[in-house]
Amino acid sequence: MQKFVPYEKASKKAKREIDLKKRNTWGDLNPVTRKEPNPKAYRRHPKHKHSLFNE
Repeated sequence: MQKFVPYEKASKKAKREIDLKKRNTWGDLNPVTRKEPNPKAYRRHPKHKHSLFNE
């Protein structure tokens, strides 16, 4: 049985192993593609390609 060592007193290597075990992945989800567009940002392209104002 291993001795219990508090996280604060663990070595850098041991902390890294603990952190790697806790870390999860997004799986099939891509968080970048689900981001809402910034309403204040400048849009280079018009919303509708053939609008009345874009002639």
